[in-house]
Amino acid sequence: MRQVLADLWETGTDSPFPGLTTHAYLWTPSNALFYSMAGDVDFEAIADLGGFADQYLSHRDEAGPLIKRIADRFGARLHAPVAELLEIGQHAHVDVPLGSRHVDANGVEVIPTPGHSPGSVCYQVGGEEGTYLFTGATLHVSDVGEWAAGFIPGISDADALASSLDVLATLEPAVVISSAFQGDTAVHRIDAGSWPGHVEQALHRLSPV
Repeated sequence: MRQVLADLWETGTDSPFPGLTTHAYLWTPSNALFYSMAGDVDFEAIADLGGFADQYLSHRDEAGPLIKRIADRFGARLHAPVAELLEIGQHAHVDVPLGSRHVDANGVEVIPTPGHSPGSVCYQVGGEEGTYLFTGATLHVSDVGEWAAGFIPGISDADALASSLDVLATLEPAVVISSAFQGDTAVHRIDAGSWPGHVEQALHRLSPV
């Protein structure tokens, strides 16, 4: 585990595919885990930090056999997109299906952002270092250092993804954290006023698709 912000811890590196890296993130004020892990190597470190009561998946690709073990080990409620219950439910029971934009009892704002996958969801919280936006695979920084949308030909919906990016452009995050990413890190501090330009860059890269 690595502390990346005053109230946010990053799990060890997982590499589900060549060139792709993922982490999960423990937000300690509400004892919430965003995204998921591929193994249990960080279980004890997470327990030492107080564990977590809720796990938030951004989309179906984060589901796997470990999410049931996570629920059993920590007693965590699983929050996941209602549009992807069939796929995610093959691995574990979804306690809190997510289908609309709202702020939940943990102070987590749920923002549906379909496009990368049919049920993709982003999350926003008020952290100690400003507003944190968890974009899942909807938006990330590419291996060349440019912001990019998570478009997969034959799987993603470019029009829906563009509309979701328009929604994200209206936000004012201080830090953006993706799940899967390329390059050195998934945690990016955002300069004041620069966020709409980053999203526009991703839209521009998406437009030729």
